[in-house]
This record gives sequence, structure tokens and C-alpha cells, in this order.
Amino acid sequence: MPGLSLRVFSRSWRVVMMVSTSTGLSDFEEMYLKKMFEIHSEQPSAIVKTSMLAESMGVTAASTTEMIQRLAGRDLVTYIPYKGSRLTSEGFAIAGRIKRRQLLLELLLTDIIGFDGDVNSVACEMEHALNDELEASIDRLLGYPEYTPLGERVPQISRQFETDVKSPLLPISNMPDGSSGIVEFIALPGQDVKTLLDQKISIGANLSKTQSSINISGKSILLSESLAKRILVRLEG
Repeated sequence: MPGLSLRVFSRSWRVVMMVSTSTGLSDFEEMYLKKMFEIHSEQPSAIVKTSMLAESMGVTAASTTEMIQRLAGRDLVTYIPYKGSRLTSEGFAIAGRIKRRQLLLELLLTDIIGFDGDVNSVACEMEHALNDELEASIDRLLGYPEYTPLGERVPQISRQFETDVKSPLLPISNMPDGSSGIVEFIALPGQDVKTLLDQKISIGANLSKTQSSINISGKSILLSESLAKRILVRLEG
């Protein structure tokens, strides 16, 4: 959908798309790690050439060398002068988690929200804003997927299933009648932001659903089906 600007809000959105809430790395550092992970996934034993990495990132070789040395200083990358670099075990784990979040978000956007714009680009922007809790909720919502519809494997993690697990996220459109919940996640085109604000819908808002209406603070609101699919709520009770 040309010209579509997607805005994303979540309860983990505490640092505005510059430093990840989970890794402490900048968005650009995470992008480098993820790109190296993608190369390693195809060639596990390969040394990633600096020129190849620079070209895939769309930056100069000098900038890439500087970034590699910075990541090496954090023990995320092993730098081999004049040859290239490869991820350390810690770097590989972090990079795999970033890639996993991208793929989960792509599935969320297409399968749940019904977004028909540039899914890959939007998911790449959103991945840096997820924390572990929201990632786990999206994973549950999607039914713990192992592959994308295109056959790409979703990097797996060791999940810890707790007995006191928070209720899963659901689109407002899927809320059972008589239920209530808290708005946790919103993904929508920019032109729809004002509509939500006018309806008093924001992150953290409490709402309830009856057979005929959606209510916030005792007042009934109207939402189109497309908007209701793009607002995720954590059920209460």
C-alpha cells in the first residue's frame, strides 16, 4: 500500500526506537547482528567479509569496520583483521532473538492484524521495541509458530512455562462478549491515530466488550472491524 505510514505503540515503548528495551544495544547495532545472523544461518562456519556486510547494510566498509570493532569490544563479535568477523555464542543468541522478533511481528501483521503494506520493513522497525513479555504474548497469540508461511524457520528459544502466566493478547475484535481488558499494543496507519485518540483509546486504557458495543469508562465507542483487529488487549480475570 504506497505511502502507508504505520505507527506502533506498546507498553514496552519506553525508549523511542533508539535503544532496545531488552538488549541495551542501539537499533543499528542490532541490525548488524541480525544481518550477520542471516549470513551465518546460510553458511554457519563462514567468516563474514566486511565488504559483504557493508554492502548488505548499505554503508561504507570503514563504517562497518568501526561497528564490528565496537561489537567485538562487547564480546558479541570476533573480529579477524583483513578477513572479516563472525558472531560469538552470545552474539549469535542475541541476533537470533532479534531475527525471531522480526518474524513473529511479520506473522502478527499479516495473520492477525491484516496489514497489507511493506510487512518486512515495518516489522524491522518494530522489532527493537519489543520486550521479553510482549514477545512471549505475541508468540502465544500466534500459537508458537516454528515457520513462516514462506518456509523461513522462526529461531526458537527455551520457553519457561509458568503456572501464573498472564492472559494472552487478543485483538479487540476477538474479545469474548462480557470480557474486559487492558490495551497493550496498537499498530495502525497514521491517519487512524486521531480516530483512536478521539475515542479515548490509548495504551493502558481499560475497556470492556458486550454483545453490542465496546465500552471505555462506561461510554460506548464505535470501532471499525479493521481498527479492532489492530488493537491488542490483555484480558482481565
